[in-house]
Amino acid sequence: MSKVAFVFPGQGAHKVGMGRAAFDETEQGRAAFDAADAALGESLSGLCFEGPEESLMLTANAQPAILTTSIALLRGLGEQPDVTAGHSLGEYSAHVAAGTLAFEDAVRLVRKRGQYMQEAVPVGQGAMAAVLGGEVAAIEAACAEIDGVVQPVNYNCPGQLVIAGEKAAVAAAGEAIGALGAKVRSLPVSAPFHSALMQPAEVRFAEDLKAASFSDPSVPVYVNVDTEPVSSGDVARDCLIRQVSRPVRWEQSIARMIAEGVGLFVEIGPGKVLSGMIRRIDKGAARVNVEAPKDFEAARSAIAEARG
Repeated sequence: MSKVAFVFPGQGAHKVGMGRAAFDETEQGRAAFDAADAALGESLSGLCFEGPEESLMLTANAQPAILTTSIALLRGLGEQPDVTAGHSLGEYSAHVAAGTLAFEDAVRLVRKRGQYMQEAVPVGQGAMAAVLGGEVAAIEAACAEIDGVVQPVNYNCPGQLVIAGEKAAVAAAGEAIGALGAKVRSLPVSAPFHSALMQPAEVRFAEDLKAASFSDPSVPVYVNVDTEPVSSGDVARDCLIRQVSRPVRWEQSIARMIAEGVGLFVEIGPGKVLSGMIRRIDKGAARVNVEAPKDFEAARSAIAEARG
């Protein structure tokens, strides 16, 4: 018998039309989108289903949109995890799944999170780049030698890192890393997420998180910043505060979950990015995706099989 982990995607997974099938085909999905619309006082559902894409792509909209799509699918699926985790923004979906945060509170929080992160660095001054290949230590060392702010911010899987910071520093680090033989690709993002430049956003957002109601999670939530399972609402809040300006250690989190008995990962939400990362972390780890109600049956079968 294996543990079953539910994992939730972060920003970048969004696309116009996401969540529409969950809304149309399940009562739980419709209720989730209706609750999100009410929590924000606007039609987030309309933005998810119809766009326009340029509005959905804005950080302050993309974050609650992905969260809501993920929770609509989770509730339609109707299964419970043994443990859970999420990539960056996805950690909020994980906490809703574990009962740490009420869904409506999480929707309002991630709207503010997106606003603060966008406002922390003027558009055009920050940058992010994906690094494919290369040794982690060499990439970290190359960043450390650059004048200005640049650092690894996403440890996604073997052979895939993301660096972020000041635009010129990221460009310089990219050249240095490229000279080591790795491929560096700039990412079309609006801010240098999870870098030290997000400190102003962290300070602002900490006040909102401190005012929010956190419960102890019903199942362990493996957090990005420490790669450890948390079982306390107060610890969960602290981890979410620190997450804003610190790296997402996804590879280390997944490896630890596998070492601690997880045999099946169920990715719930738009896209299949996390499943691809998990495959690169451990080819033997079983994976299943839930992007729409048509995926429910296969996911339920995989969960039943994993639990024997």
